[in-house]
Amino acid sequence: MKALVYVTLKKTVLDPQGATIARALNGMGHPEIASVRQGKYFEIELAEGTTKEQAAANLDKIAADVLSNPVIEEYKVEIAG
Repeated sequence: MKALVYVTLKKTVLDPQGATIARALNGMGHPEIASVRQGKYFEIELAEGTTKEQAAANLDKIAADVLSNPVIEEYKVEIAG
């Protein structure tokens, strides 16, 4: 079983890297790009025998405590098969 964790800056936090990416894309001829928010992506392989319930509870704690900074970031955990 695999877990996917997406960490992004909260909407209220400025994202200068995302803004730079958006400007670069506009300069490359992509005027349809209005804005970009960048973040982090983690793909975590879970040990055999781990239940979805265990994984969801543990990964929520891991994402909050280790993978993200809860002051400025939010996260989403997905359990894939």
